[in-house]
Amino acid sequence: MAKTKPGKKDLDSYTIKGTNKIVRPGDCVLMRPSDSDKAPYVARVEKIEADHRNNVKVRVRWYYRPEESIGGRRQFHGAKELFLSDHYDVQSAHTIEGKCIVHSFKNYTKLENVGAEDYFCRFEYKAATGGFTPDRVAVYCKCEMPYNPDDLMVQCEGCKDWFHPSCMGMTIEEAKKLDQFMCSDCSSDDDAKRSLNAFPVSPSIEKVEPKRRKR
Repeated sequence: MAKTKPGKKDLDSYTIKGTNKIVRPGDCVLMRPSDSDKAPYVARVEKIEADHRNNVKVRVRWYYRPEESIGGRRQFHGAKELFLSDHYDVQSAHTIEGKCIVHSFKNYTKLENVGAEDYFCRFEYKAATGGFTPDRVAVYCKCEMPYNPDDLMVQCEGCKDWFHPSCMGMTIEEAKKLDQFMCSDCSSDDDAKRSLNAFPVSPSIEKVEPKRRKR
């Protein structure tokens, strides 16, 4: 009579090999790609389980980088931007290289210092179709682009819209020295110096067209 193999068991945590870092379901991790020239993949751990031989596997939900999407990287995508995909996978826990934090867009813009482990996500991505949720977001400036948190923007004291200094004929250095800013539409004097007082951040995103990730 055939002997039944013991089943898999769910684990509450996993310690990354060679470190004291503990991964739990819900954590975001960096995973080693098959091509060592590529940046680590980013994923959210959904489940951790061990088989009868104590081999540990993780069920993950992949984050895609903009360049891995169907539409590719766009001007408004931040350097640390990721898309939470509907692409799930099971990987060996040994491929986990480290932990990271994927912030909401709002929380990311409030960070005083962005570390190597900090990323942000502002929408979800359907890997098979290239669709985004939300599929539209607010646009800013006369260039009508969504907000990129890596780029300085200045707020007009009149209309309260946000503008890129370069679109307003200013350098970033000039913008930082000014006390307040009026856009050309709100300024009574077209030749008036544009200025700026603070550069808060406002989320945005327009419809993006995507590209299937190959693994």
